[in-house]
Amino acid sequence: MMVVAIIVLLMATGVPAILSVTREAPMRKAVNDVMEICSHARAVAILRGQTATVVFHPHLQEIEFGGGAAASGPSTRVGRAAVSSAQFDPSVVIEGLGINDFDYTESDEGRVRFFANGTSDEMTLVLSSGGEYRKITLEVTTALATVSNVR
Repeated sequence: MMVVAIIVLLMATGVPAILSVTREAPMRKAVNDVMEICSHARAVAILRGQTATVVFHPHLQEIEFGGGAAASGPSTRVGRAAVSSAQFDPSVVIEGLGINDFDYTESDEGRVRFFANGTSDEMTLVLSSGGEYRKITLEVTTALATVSNVR
């Protein structure tokens, strides 16, 4: 009986940890998808010597690579195919989308260009889910995306 009681106690203390991991999953997936699509667009622009575009659809909660042959590159996630478009989970909300000092949060579409010389448009994306906020920014001179916590 003591062994069963200890097992039940351990399981009861583990449930909140398991629930918190599943609650964070949609945000983590959204951030990873945005990072991978931006990274792929940058690589395609540099390797092909032409401008590549990432299209955000804030109202539809979607992002897509608009450069053609999107799935032809390797994935940055081991064991998974390259992501060329993503639909965010309903729990993930686009709180803000700024491109080149213009607010596209309420727009139907916002386009971020990646150039052949390794630069890009300026972009700031703020996502929220379950009280968590993440800010993804593109550094203009290198077109590299970074993630930071907000609040």
